[in-house]
Amino acid sequence: MSIKAPRRLDLRKEPITPLLVTNNCPETIYPGISTQSGDGPKENGFKLDPGEMKNQTVSEDWQGRVWGRTNCSFNDEGTAPKDGGPKACRTGDCNGIVNCIVGGDVPVSLAEFTLDAGDGHTYYDISLVDGYNIPMAIVLQPLQNASLDDIPPNLTNPSCQGTFGLLREKGYDPYTSGYQWFLRTNSSYPLPFDQDVDDKQISRWCPWDLQQQPPEKPGDGVYPYPDDNIQRPAFNPCYSACAKNNKPEDCCTGDHSSPSTCQPSDYSKAVKKVCPDAYSYAFDDQTSTFIIPSGAGFEVQFCPGARSTNILATESEKLHQLAESGHVNKNSKRWLGIF
Repeated sequence: MSIKAPRRLDLRKEPITPLLVTNNCPETIYPGISTQSGDGPKENGFKLDPGEMKNQTVSEDWQGRVWGRTNCSFNDEGTAPKDGGPKACRTGDCNGIVNCIVGGDVPVSLAEFTLDAGDGHTYYDISLVDGYNIPMAIVLQPLQNASLDDIPPNLTNPSCQGTFGLLREKGYDPYTSGYQWFLRTNSSYPLPFDQDVDDKQISRWCPWDLQQQPPEKPGDGVYPYPDDNIQRPAFNPCYSACAKNNKPEDCCTGDHSSPSTCQPSDYSKAVKKVCPDAYSYAFDDQTSTFIIPSGAGFEVQFCPGARSTNILATESEKLHQLAESGHVNKNSKRWLGIF
């Protein structure tokens, strides 16, 4: 896709960009944040009980990642695991300390941001390239910037729900189910949710050999097919093929370092069914990257609820306009509902 830089938005008077992190999960989590460039937040790791939010700021040229750590237990100082072991968290651990100084251990769901790529754009995505451990959504915060505030919010706020027990039923409509607003969208700009996946698929999408704690194999050491009679754990994070096997054909390295030589694995294909808007492997950027004019803040929500979104596939024309010109043509046929 050919992208022209949109008109660069004026920087705000205070060079700070909000980065909010919210926990809507039924359990306590410890979000982690890593910075690749720019100025990161003051705290790179912290505790969030259910319903809590952490509001921090980063520089307008910040590039970094946000993830959630689960099943954590730290000492009173937050400097080591409580039990003296090597890790404090079952997933996403960062050397056993609360305030992360390294990235999270795989498998882990990631929210990735490049707030200013130098071309007038912000790039962001939900990445499952390193595996999956917790549902998440990214919500754009326009910050009273007229050019950003005019962007329909149902084009910018992806969600990935791949955990059994948290998926809402097919046809679920949050706007008529007690939520006037959901992920900063409303019934005038409803999110396009995937309607194909059901509870059974959510409970079984991770390939057997990529589960963090796969069930024991039967006596002959081979899983039966079909495997409906083997119970999977309710919470069972999933490694990506690359994270688990570290093979060139899975990680798109060496002789497989181009789109023509590195194809999606079974894991990647499963990811795109469960979370259509998520990054599934190295060359998945065309169906996983969101591109908007720079100048926005963001919120990362863990366990956002509802279902996974399917924005990039269903709204491709509008997203192309947004990436190319910085705005959406409201007179386009797709905007008017004419196909």
